[in-house]
Amino acid sequence: MKSKLLILACLSFLLFSCSDNEDVVKQPNKDGSIETTMSTEHRAGYDLLITQHKIWVYGALDKVITTVDTLKNLGFTMAEGSSNNEDSDGKMVNVPKDYEIYITVK
Repeated sequence: MKSKLLILACLSFLLFSCSDNEDVVKQPNKDGSIETTMSTEHRAGYDLLITQHKIWVYGALDKVITTVDTLKNLGFTMAEGSSNNEDSDGKMVNVPKDYEIYITVK
């Protein structure tokens, strides 16, 4: 009986620990921090990687650094459409492939 409870507890822990941790920090520490955002935009034949750093010092925004890099586009893929247009809901549409962004902080 104890082993079944232990297994159930472990499975419950794994289920709840696998939640999406996106945006864990709701507000950065503005006394001395660097807030970084990265995004991509699709253009005709290429993609843009936009990186923005906000430098916070003693509670005030000290500097904003924005860089824009040009990337090869990854082509297109089929995805289920959903938009304000009722004609595309549920239909497969051709959309640009997105880059996956991985960040290592040292």
